[in-house]
Parts: sequence; C-alpha cells; structure tokens
Amino acid sequence: MAERRTALAAPAAEPDFLLFNDLACETVGGRVIFATDEWFAPAANLLKRAPPQFIADAFTEFGKWMDGWETRRKRTPGHDWCIIQLGVAGLIHGVDVDTSFFTGNHPPFVSVQAGHLEEPPIFNLEGDRTGAAASHAELAAVAKLHSEAWPELVGVSELKPGYLDCCHNYFKVNFKQRVTHLRLNMYPDGGISRMRVYGVGQADWTSISLHQDVDLVSLTNGGVCLGYSNAHFGHPRNMIGLGRAANMADGWETARRLDRPKKLKVDGQGVLQVPGCEWAVFGLGHCGVISSIEVDTNHFRGNFPDSCRVEACALTPEDEGRSVRTKWNSGKWEVLLPSQKLRPHHRHVYGTAALTLTHPVTHVRLVIAPDGGVSRLRLWGRAVNHETPASTR
Repeated sequence: MAERRTALAAPAAEPDFLLFNDLACETVGGRVIFATDEWFAPAANLLKRAPPQFIADAFTEFGKWMDGWETRRKRTPGHDWCIIQLGVAGLIHGVDVDTSFFTGNHPPFVSVQAGHLEEPPIFNLEGDRTGAAASHAELAAVAKLHSEAWPELVGVSELKPGYLDCCHNYFKVNFKQRVTHLRLNMYPDGGISRMRVYGVGQADWTSISLHQDVDLVSLTNGGVCLGYSNAHFGHPRNMIGLGRAANMADGWETARRLDRPKKLKVDGQGVLQVPGCEWAVFGLGHCGVISSIEVDTNHFRGNFPDSCRVEACALTPEDEGRSVRTKWNSGKWEVLLPSQKLRPHHRHVYGTAALTLTHPVTHVRLVIAPDGGVSRLRLWGRAVNHETPASTR
C-alpha cells in the first residue's frame, strides 16, 4: 500500500503556480465543511500544512491509519466528494492533488469545481471524523448549495498513484473569478493525502480607507511571492503568512552559501563582508506607499541572516511578466531600506526615518546576506487609490 519507488528519470519542472499561496491550508483558516464519507481517514487531513507521513504499524478500529482523506470501498451508486472552504478567498492559478502513500487505494479520477458563497453554510464537523459518513440531514443541507452545478476548475482527470516520483498531480487553472469554496470529487472512491490550492488572495480595497495603514504584502491582502534565489529549507511565501511563525519550518530559510569566505570579517558596523546574498521578490496586494517594515527572525537563533536590505520598484503588469520570465535578472530596483544588521529570534521594526522612498511601489525584494532564515516580512503602508491593483495576476 505504501511502497514508494524512487524516480528513475529526471524530475519534471515544477509549475510556476507553486510560487503562490496555498489558500486552503489549515493555517490560513481553510477547512472541510462537508464530506460524503470518511471511513478510513477524515477529509480534514487534506488541508494539513505538514507533509503527509506513513506509519506502517498504525491502525484504527476502522482499518489502516492514513494521513489523508480515505473513503470506504463504495458499494452504492454515485461517487465521493467533499466541500472545502478556503481560508483566503481569491483567484486560483493551480492545484496539487497529492496521493502520497496511496499506492493501491487512490481514486482513478478526480475533478475540482469552484463556488463563490457570500454566506458560507455551517456544518458541525468538529472532532475526529474517522469512520463517519454524511447523515441524511447533512446531505439535505449541502444539496441546497447545488455544488454539482458549480463551474469546473479541473475537469475529470486521471490521478497517478502515491509513489515518490508521481504523487503530485498538478493541474493548472484558468479561472478569472473570485473563489470562496471548492468541491473536490473523487471517482468513485479512495484516498488523497493533501489538497493544495495555489492562488492570490483578493481583498476588497474599496472597504479599506486610504488613510489606514495595512500590510500591503500580506497574503490576505493579495501579496504573493514572484521569485527567489534559494528556498532549500523553507519557501519565501511563508513570510507573508498569518500571525507569527509557529517554528522554523514556517519561514523562509536558504541553504548555506558555498562562496562564504574561509575566515569571516566584519566592517566598522559589525556587518559581515561576504560576496554573496539571497533574495525573494514579492508583488504587493495593492500599489502603495510603505511607511514601516518588519523583518522577524523568530525561531531563527543559530541560522538567522547577518544583515538584510529591502528594495522596491513600481511595475506594470507587463513589466512584472517580463521580470518573472527572466527570473528577475533585470529590474528597476531602488533601495527602500538600507542594509541593516540583524539579530537572532527577534522582531526588527523600521519606521519612516529608516526608509528612503516616499513614492508608491508595487513590488519589493528582500535581500539577505549571506544566507539564513526569516520568519515574517511585513510592509505597512497605505494604498494610493481605490482602483484595481497594478498587477492583476
């Protein structure tokens, strides 16, 4: 069931949408509000942040314990499905239906539908749902959503089994409407370990005062990672997540640079003199003027960067597209925050006096030297108008 063969060929290139935020993850408030069946493993597992795991000798009274959503072998008409309420509503660019460890019990086919619900329904799915199935009352309540008629993001598509070299089933999405809920259909039954929903959050900027400071790069306000130099231990998109980081895995962390001098030296301000650096680029949720920056190295005690700086620029959507295609090898960057010495496990806040730009910007680049980890990046400022953000993505 859980045999995971090693890839024999070079891995395929990952899709570009993996840069974006997981709008369904439990850490941003995503949750499963309905599932037809959860006999072997509950559907809530789909949205766990942690990668799936397999424990060979773990069993429950209902059968083999699995770290995913697994339904019983269906012996009645129809197919199994669930409804996911996104933690952050927005535009979806792609999904990953991960079948890790489901090697003899994954669904042969899957599809995904999208809905926009102003008033989400309330289903009481609290507690361990292992061994459960939808009641007649739950089926009647969910029928009122008419989710079977929602538009498709992913048509009926074949799924690969959960071996190491084919468990990630990536589907690019071209859907230009704001989404709040998804219906995940498995045909006809089986197990899926994780559902990742990659996209860009959409805030209602008309409801935000132009005199109100907001975090312009937060994922809930439409901030998104658009490129980076290295993400060996943690993806830079983690830096724009909610709250403070839970641990080091909930931040951006690079590998140690191999071009570090054999013996390190510092300048008069105590900043390391090194030839290399690492960087991550973010598109703001809205063009705005940044007045305060927070760089948080929470949890990074022995692996924090020695220093950082923040650069910024104002780009059109066309400029952004060219920069993404060229991996940000060229740009119009200006220094927003000059190089700053960093401390371990510390929230660094830089106010207006430390910043060097006062005009509106659409993109920022965080540069760290020589390497290390940052848990959160906050860019507080004010939107310049109520019009559509500079980048539609």
